Amino acid sequence: MSETRKILAFECKVIERTYVTPTVFHLKFETQPEFIFKGGQFLSLVVPGRGPQGRDLRRAYSVASSPEDRPVVLCVKLVEGGPGTGYLNSLNPGDVFKANGPYGDFVFKTAPDRHACFLATGTGVAPFRSIVGSDSYRNQPPLSATCLFGVRGEEEVLYRDFFVSAARASSKFKWVECLTGTGDSWQGFRGRLTEYLQKFERDFDWEKTDFYMCGNGAMITEAKSYLLSKHVPKESIFQEVYYRPVVAPVSPDPSAGN
Repeated sequence: MSETRKILAFECKVIERTYVTPTVFHLKFETQPEFIFKGGQFLSLVVPGRGPQGRDLRRAYSVASSPEDRPVVLCVKLVEGGPGTGYLNSLNPGDVFKANGPYGDFVFKTAPDRHACFLATGTGVAPFRSIVGSDSYRNQPPLSATCLFGVRGEEEVLYRDFFVSAARASSKFKWVECLTGTGDSWQGFRGRLTEYLQKFERDFDWEKTDFYMCGNGAMITEAKSYLLSKHVPKESIFQEVYYRPVVAPVSPDPSAGN
């Protein structure tokens, strides 16, 4: 039986706002009452006065910190003209904002006798940092786990130290950076993470692996199509879409965070 988590309203006091790449910042904050959540879940934040006719908006952001860590950390991509990111980027230590949560079922479900593969682009890696850092994951890890992370350039790589440390701590964890626009000095994999899946398909046990995808909607569409072609069951594929291609507009997903 799945656990039912009560949705609570929080007052969040900003502790720190720090850029971790040229276009991504961390917002660290404390909550009252305590924010209890699972790795992979998100908060819905109130953006005051930024909606039509001065109404409040709501925007959702996945939590990058583990459930046991404090302060809570959000990983935010700065989007030009985005009311949510613009508001969060204006907050300073001591400022207070309102939020509700936790929301979402993009949580770790893999049994200890199965493998896991995390596919992320951009800030879509944030929930995987929360999952892998959680006590529940560490106490009951999968047979093995691979995290494929795709961005354009090396300057946009997030959480390298965290995931490299996880790989050093366990031979059953693998971290792969897939870069599409890097310079000649790059020694890692060149190409999209979906190309990595295809090039190294023999490394994956398609029938015994659960796949978790978060980030660019185009990546998720392409990866899901490929996984289904390898006869991965639909019930072994989990996804959280952060944004979709402009050619196929949809209602914004709560995890978009713009």
